Amino acid sequence: MSAFNRGVRNAFRNQIRTFSIVLILSLSIGLALSMLLAHKAVEQKIQSVKSGIGNTITISPAGFSGFSQVNNALTSSQLSKVAALPHVTSLEENLTDRLTTIGSSQPSFGFSNNSSSSSDTNQTSLTSPITINTNGSGGGRFFINGGGSLPTNFSPPISIIGTNDPASVNGETLNLSNGTMINGSKDTDNALISAQMASKNSLKVGSTFTAYGTTLTVAGIFSTTNQGLQNNVIVALPTEQRLSGQSGDVTSATATVDSLDNLAGATSAVKSTLGSSADVESAQDQANATVQPLENIKSVSLYSLIGAVVAGAVIILLTMIMITRERRREIGVLKAIGASNVKVIWQFISEAVTFTLMAAVIGIIIGAAAAGPITNTLVSNSTSGNSATPGGATTVATRGFGGFRSQTGAGPSFVANGRGLGRVRSDVTNIHAAVGWTVILYGLGAALVIAVVGSSVAAWFIAKIRPAEVMRAE
Repeated sequence: MSAFNRGVRNAFRNQIRTFSIVLILSLSIGLALSMLLAHKAVEQKIQSVKSGIGNTITISPAGFSGFSQVNNALTSSQLSKVAALPHVTSLEENLTDRLTTIGSSQPSFGFSNNSSSSSDTNQTSLTSPITINTNGSGGGRFFINGGGSLPTNFSPPISIIGTNDPASVNGETLNLSNGTMINGSKDTDNALISAQMASKNSLKVGSTFTAYGTTLTVAGIFSTTNQGLQNNVIVALPTEQRLSGQSGDVTSATATVDSLDNLAGATSAVKSTLGSSADVESAQDQANATVQPLENIKSVSLYSLIGAVVAGAVIILLTMIMITRERRREIGVLKAIGASNVKVIWQFISEAVTFTLMAAVIGIIIGAAAAGPITNTLVSNSTSGNSATPGGATTVATRGFGGFRSQTGAGPSFVANGRGLGRVRSDVTNIHAAVGWTVILYGLGAALVIAVVGSSVAAWFIAKIRPAEVMRAE
């Protein structure tokens, strides 16, 4: 009988011990495989997020926040220096304001309104296409900071955005269904509105409406599913600066860099140019901040993977040491009748391989079943601080910059005062741990490594056994 066959048969000598060893090893291999799948799934998600980043730099006034009252703004003269920097190929500038509907009463949110926003001149004849449910039967809840209630004739404010690039607003390309695009650098009384806004107010291309006491003409109508954008009026930047009385002011800007290789250098140059007057963040910064929880999960899964493999190796190591000590006489007899150390060692290695391969089959099943829940649990716990509240949209009254912003969910969110710039972050919670043949091969390979490493010390013990000493002891 060959040494290999003898080793395989020896693995089933004691069925209770074999069952116990295989069970413990399968749990270890299953954990290792789960951690490997989680590690690979998270790594692929990180690469996906980073590969999807743009070569853009976001610029906003220093201290800008939806919860602040810093009514500072950047100026076109400041940003002209940014546009002249090396590797900056274009600069989108926006000035955002809030208009109330003529005849619509605005609620009191427990704090004084921005004087500009509460001015009678900051009104429009348009009615918002967004319907806010206040009785809990539809779109969501309405939270009021400091108390108060909605007047019966309340209509959500409308955001008006002045931009030098009307074809793309806050990162979303406008697709015109009717009319023509306006020139973002030319001061004209032309505007773009959404199809929902046009339908709500019975407008078409060539129709007019009023804003800031000035008559504006609908030059184009765009289609969008973004509820925040549906509530926007788009005009040229010089037009908005003139109408709102904010000559030269800009509330947000986005610089485009010629390549990702120059993004970091261009970001540093923009920060140096604008100094403390602006907050500057690159798409790379946003991506890094977004995937930071996943980087932590990646490290945890790697360490857990290493720990599970080491634990499996230790288990088989201790098992083989115990077996070789029990079979000292058998080893001595084999060597006495002419078996070489290599053949005897190969017998015990094949026994260890048999244990681990049986455990690997069960471990792969355990790992494949547990990988998904383990990955989801790790991701949920790591990103819970950034999770959106489920159950539809929430309407929140806040201070400072703002406008009408859309949220992930079934409806919009209303921000009480000012102007604003939304920030879109990638969804990093949608991660699936998929089991493929490559991963299964990794699992079998890990099992073989565990078997070989675990039986190595046993082989060392076998080599030291002398037949004469064993016989003498017996």
